[in-house]
Amino acid sequence: MDASPTRHDRRLQASALAAALLLLLQAALGMVVNLFVTIPAHHPGARASDYVGGSIESVGWAIGHGAGALVAHVLLGLLIGLFSLHVVAVCARSGQRATVAWSALAALLVVAAGFNGASFLDYGHNVNSLIMALLALGAVGCYATVLYLTGRSAAAAQLAPPRR
Repeated sequence: MDASPTRHDRRLQASALAAALLLLLQAALGMVVNLFVTIPAHHPGARASDYVGGSIESVGWAIGHGAGALVAHVLLGLLIGLFSLHVVAVCARSGQRATVAWSALAALLVVAAGFNGASFLDYGHNVNSLIMALLALGAVGCYATVLYLTGRSAAAAQLAPPRR
């Protein structure tokens, strides 16, 4: 009996692991930004009355004029947002409802973290930085759950009697 996971299970596991590792890298970059980068109180988008417009301006300012660590943090955050949607799609193709649910929750947490990051740029409230970090850690937990469920599912499939 072959105990190796299917090709799709390996792809799902690789995607979930990559997402978790990217989030951990993002958290490390966030700590560097928090400790060593000063975001000016007045920049395009700061204190905007229109949250969405102000956030777009703030993110654009951060990418174009921010310190290197801030630029890397913002760009990696945008990449992780897109990648989290990819993980949901990979899970959806697996047909495993639990992995779809956990990856979708992770994607929601990633998006919410991004909105709190934009809020931090806009208004400079430390609570937004804290919420961003906690949401990212929650997403890491969701991806760990996807990895666990995928491994458990692959093991269960190996124990099932052969089809005739």
